[in-house]
Amino acid sequence: MTVRRKKGWEIPEREATPEALFLDRRRVLKALGVSGAILAAPAALRFATDPAAERRGRMAAGKAANPAETPELVQAPRNPRYTLDRPLTEELLAISYNNFYEFGSHKGIFRAAQALVTDPWTIRIDGAVEKPFEIGFEDLLQKVALEERLYRHRCVEAWAMAVPWTGFPLKALVDLARPLGKAKYVRFQTFQNPEIAPGHREAYYPWPYTEGITVAEATNELAFLVTGAYGKTLPKQMGAPLRLALPWKYGFKSIKSIVRVSFLENRPKSFWEALQPREYGFWANVNPDVPHPRWSQAREKMLGTGKMIPTRLFNGYGAFVADLYKGLEGERLYT
Repeated sequence: MTVRRKKGWEIPEREATPEALFLDRRRVLKALGVSGAILAAPAALRFATDPAAERRGRMAAGKAANPAETPELVQAPRNPRYTLDRPLTEELLAISYNNFYEFGSHKGIFRAAQALVTDPWTIRIDGAVEKPFEIGFEDLLQKVALEERLYRHRCVEAWAMAVPWTGFPLKALVDLARPLGKAKYVRFQTFQNPEIAPGHREAYYPWPYTEGITVAEATNELAFLVTGAYGKTLPKQMGAPLRLALPWKYGFKSIKSIVRVSFLENRPKSFWEALQPREYGFWANVNPDVPHPRWSQAREKMLGTGKMIPTRLFNGYGAFVADLYKGLEGERLYT
């Protein structure tokens, strides 16, 4: 007889939000012209603990929505393997509390991000692969199977949310790229266009935005390329049309609006590591016992409720990823 032990992050199916209720909430929000989700990246901690900022964000979202740019509904089966121990963050709040430094260093970038042109969109695959190539976003979607996953998201700023992401495993893209044996790392790059993104005109930032992980991390089952959220295509303020979700790492590792994926022999230096190496390193795994140089990571604030809850090692996903870091105890794994 096979005995299945529940992992600490799993909950009984009966405790999940009923599908009919969840879909009804979607219809209400769609009628309001509201959709989307949220990104996380380093910024002043005051954004994570300012209820007034959240209220202003919700008001801005209600006023800024343009029906012509409301993402379309998508159908993707929910993968029951990935469940939550907390309620989903309300979609209206999620779309109005965003980090996207290309469009500003504050949370209210919803309007500015609408300048992003996502059609057409091409992703370049290069580096240590059998043959570099470019692929259009729509063509990429034809080569993968989409699914929905419920993931926790922990920002380095000490706030958290829970989101239903639509997308596909990053491993599917790795397999498509056919990396060579010498490839040890994967480097992601976002778009760069100062004509539409005011942040790109700021010379003190090391543009373009880049992130890096190991091939082992990239092929872990949790690593997820996101194409949608809340049952809709990915909105621009989230990093449309393609972003990364690494739920065991701090949110700034989940790069947005990806245009290039490079396979490398040597460890790349990412955007925030280049800008503030004392505060942001390569690994950035969530750990409540390792504080940020300017604030504690022991607790996190849930968006929407304001509830402070204890932070968990690897954001509660240790059963999936802890083995990736055995033998690396000398590395700076958590900041």
